[in-house]
Formats: sequence, structure tokens, C-alpha cells
Amino acid sequence: MPGTDPEINTPEGIRLNKYIASSGICSRREADRLIESGKVKVNGLTADLGTRVKDGDSVEVDGKKITPEDDMIYIAFNKPLGITCTTDTRDPSNIIDYINFKERIFPIGRLDKNSSGLILLTNNGDIVNKLLRSENGHEKEYVVTLDRPYDKAFIKTMSTGVPVLGRMTLPAEVFPVNAKTFRIILRQGMNRQIRRMCEYLGYKVTKLKRIRFINIELGGLELGKWRYLTADEKKELLKGIS
Repeated sequence: MPGTDPEINTPEGIRLNKYIASSGICSRREADRLIESGKVKVNGLTADLGTRVKDGDSVEVDGKKITPEDDMIYIAFNKPLGITCTTDTRDPSNIIDYINFKERIFPIGRLDKNSSGLILLTNNGDIVNKLLRSENGHEKEYVVTLDRPYDKAFIKTMSTGVPVLGRMTLPAEVFPVNAKTFRIILRQGMNRQIRRMCEYLGYKVTKLKRIRFINIELGGLELGKWRYLTADEKKELLKGIS
């Protein structure tokens, strides 16, 4: 795959600890500890510190096959209305069949079927929960249109917190766009959060579009189309996750 360390294609291959570290799961030092503890196998055989990995080799850590980070796929997709963020292909509106990507990928989080905009997809299952973990406070930005004009009190209450699913939402940043439309930046991801917040205040959402997830922006990406994240976008996206 493009981006793979060229050393892996040499007769000697690359050091096992470097290969494991390139998967993003740990540092080289931690990889050495995993190897020494017998938790790493190459082609089904327990590895040692001198083991090198060549193109086509299978590497498992604690029984799980790993892939170097350079081979991980991250794409941004501008989801149309009516597409469901599920990997269940029994659902005729599922996002996987719609995109029809050549490899197995799955969405990072979800957008409601009646919402549109930015959704990220990846083949890196280890990273999904880390990116979505609420305590990390990752920003998600939306443009929201209501069924009727709002007032200053609406903006203030949306900003400070609204009871949703038995608890108060965290403070949010809310910016008026026009009489019925506003932008909101959330740092949590409760189920149908924006719609529930607006409903609590007596409004109905008629249009909801996500335009940013952490550092990734929807920009001019055409509706129903996808693109690969750039190297800089991917680096920034994954920086600081725990």
C-alpha cells in the first residue's frame, strides 16, 4: 500500500518493534516489552526482539492482528439525507453500500438518517472509541435550521445547557446565522442531542448539517462524495487521543 515503510519490502524487512509502533497502538519501548512477554506472534510463531517483519507477514499482538498506521484508511464523506450510519448491509440505506469502498470500513460515530454533512470512516477499529470518548471533549460543529425564528433567550439557554435524557448538556458555543439558522459547537455526543435540545425549548429542527469534526472540515466536499484525509489532517486528528 502507498505509505508503507519501504524497509518492509527489503529482504531483511523491518524491526518488529518499529512495525508494531507504526500501527499506532504503542511506542517502540512498549512494543519491546510486549515482545519480551511473549504476547507477539509473527506468522503464528512467538516472536523475539530480533524478529524482523517482511512484506506479507502477519503480526498479532495479544491475539489481534495489527496493521501499520500508514496502511490505515481515513476518509471524509458528505452524507446525504436518507443514508443510515450503520454497517448492517441488511438495511438498504446503509452507508457502507452507498459509499461502496473497496475495503472494509466503518463510520466514526453517526449522523441521524435525517441529518447530513461530515462523517468520517476508517478501517482502524482501535481508534473509533478513542475519538468518540466524551471525556476527550472533541469538538463537533453543526449548522441548524429551525421551524420558526428564535430569540436571544434561545441562544443563551442552548449555550448554557438543556436537560436531555435525564442530565444537563455541557456548555456549547452557539452563533446566530439568520432568523431561523444558527451554528453550534458541541463537545459531547448524546443521542439526537441537538434535536432534543431544540425540542425542549419548543422548536423543531428542519435541517441539520455537520460541518466539522475536531479538525476535519466539510468544506466544499460535494454531497454524496468522499475524500481521503490529508497526512496533516490525519496527524492532527489523532494527536492527543488517549
